[in-house]
Amino acid sequence: MIPVFEPVISEDEISAVVDALRKGEVSGTFGKYIEDFENEFAAYVGCKHGVTVNSGSSALHLAVAALDLQPGDEVLVSSSTNIATALAALHNGAVPVPVDSEGVTWNLDLDLIEGLITPRTKAIIPVHLYGHPVDMDRLMEIANKHNLIVIEDCAESHGATVRGRMTGSFGHMACFSFYANKVITTGEGGMITTNDDVFAESVKLLRNLAFTQPRFRHELAGFNFRMPGFVAALGLAQFRKIDHIVEQKRRVAHRYNEKLKGIKGIQLPAELEWAKNVYWMYGIVVDPAEFGIDRNKLIDALAESGIQTRTFFCPMNQQPVLEKMQGFRDVPCPVADGLWENGLYLPSTWNLSDETIDVICDAIRRAPGWEG
Repeated sequence: MIPVFEPVISEDEISAVVDALRKGEVSGTFGKYIEDFENEFAAYVGCKHGVTVNSGSSALHLAVAALDLQPGDEVLVSSSTNIATALAALHNGAVPVPVDSEGVTWNLDLDLIEGLITPRTKAIIPVHLYGHPVDMDRLMEIANKHNLIVIEDCAESHGATVRGRMTGSFGHMACFSFYANKVITTGEGGMITTNDDVFAESVKLLRNLAFTQPRFRHELAGFNFRMPGFVAALGLAQFRKIDHIVEQKRRVAHRYNEKLKGIKGIQLPAELEWAKNVYWMYGIVVDPAEFGIDRNKLIDALAESGIQTRTFFCPMNQQPVLEKMQGFRDVPCPVADGLWENGLYLPSTWNLSDETIDVICDAIRRAPGWEG
C-alpha cells in the first residue's frame, strides 16, 4: 500500500532526541532545545515570539483562551477544516460561525465575511487549507475595519507565503501543528507565533498551569500544554530541513500537476499568482458527471491498486457536535459541502519518487473503467 503520508525521520532527528534525553530535557519548560526551537521557528515565520505547546489543537485552544472571550461571543472559522479549529472556540465558551469556502483555493470565501459579522463577533480564524494561503492582506483589512482579532490556523502552511510574506506573521497570533503528517513533525506538538508581547506572555502563562508567585497559588485557570524538551529537539532537527522539505513537497505537487492535467472531471489544486502553496496534502476534487465515477468509487478503485487516500474535511456546518451548541448559527456552506462530498487527497509524503507518482496518476486515469 502506498500510504497517504508517512513521517520521514532520519538519524539527525534520532541523535537530537537522544542528546536531549541525555541532558535531562524530559519535562517542564527548561532546557536549550525548547528555547532554540521557539526562537528559530519564530524567526523563520517573521515573528518576535514562538511558544511551544503539546499539539496544534492546544495552540488553537490557548490562543483563543488568551482573548478572554465572554460566553456567546462569536468566532468566525473556515467551514472546511479539521474540527480542532472550531473546538478552540467551543472549549472557550464561544460560538464558532462557519464561513463557506470559495471554489478555487478551497479557503474561506473573503466575500462572505462581512455579511456574517454581528455585534457578538470578536475574532476570526482563517485556515490556510492544504497549504494554499488565504489572502491575508485582504483579510486583515476586513478584520481591522471591524476590530476583529485574527488567529491564523497555520497547521498546514509551514513555509507558505502571501506576496512573499510568511503565513503566521499577519495575524495577532498564529497556530502551527507538528503532528506526524505535517510539513515538519514532532510527533505531537504545536507552536503559537506572535509579534504581540502581551499575547506572548499570556499564552506562556496559560500553557504552564498559570504558575505565578508565590508558587502553587493561582489567579488564572491555566492548562498543562507544555512541550517536552526531547520533543523540541526532534522539532528543531526537522525545522533545520524545512526549506528542503517544502521544495520536495512542491516537486511532488508539480509532478502530479503534470501527469493529471487534462483529465476531464478532476480539479487540481491552485496556486494563485501572489501565493506560494506548500501543498501540505495534494488534493483533488471529482466532478462525477465529467469524470465518469464519483469520489467514493475513485477511492475504492485506488485502494484496490494499493493506493491510500483520504477524503476532504467534513465542514463545520455539518458537525453534529456544533449543531447542538446553544447559539450555533445555521449558515449555508454549499461550496464546503461539495468539497466534503467530492474532494480527496492523494499520497503526499515529500520523498515520493516520480515513478510512484506516475503509478498513482495512471491508476486515476484508469479508474473510470474500473468494474469493482
